[in-house]
Amino acid sequence: MSVSAIRMTDSGEVMLSGMLDYRTGPGLRKQGRALIKASKAAALVVDCSGVLKSSSVGLSLLLCFMRDAQEAGKTLSIRAMPEDMREIAQVSDLTELLTHP
Repeated sequence: MSVSAIRMTDSGEVMLSGMLDYRTGPGLRKQGRALIKASKAAALVVDCSGVLKSSSVGLSLLLCFMRDAQEAGKTLSIRAMPEDMREIAQVSDLTELLTHP
């Protein structure tokens, strides 16, 4: 069973944690979109330091969250991307997109 979570901290950071795979992705996607839309912050940070393991679903989530933020007129950056997500991003030639400030 995969355990995962997404939440907004009091300081406005989006904390992504747990296992990111096809089982957890749809729920995290829905929750993340709602958090981004509801946030009053103009600049958001998704902190991935709590991610235990990620398939390509985790990378897809980050890209979707970036699009959600853009549609809401906000900027979004990624912090502490785990090595497995970073490797998938490199293979997919997405590293620059996901690491820009």
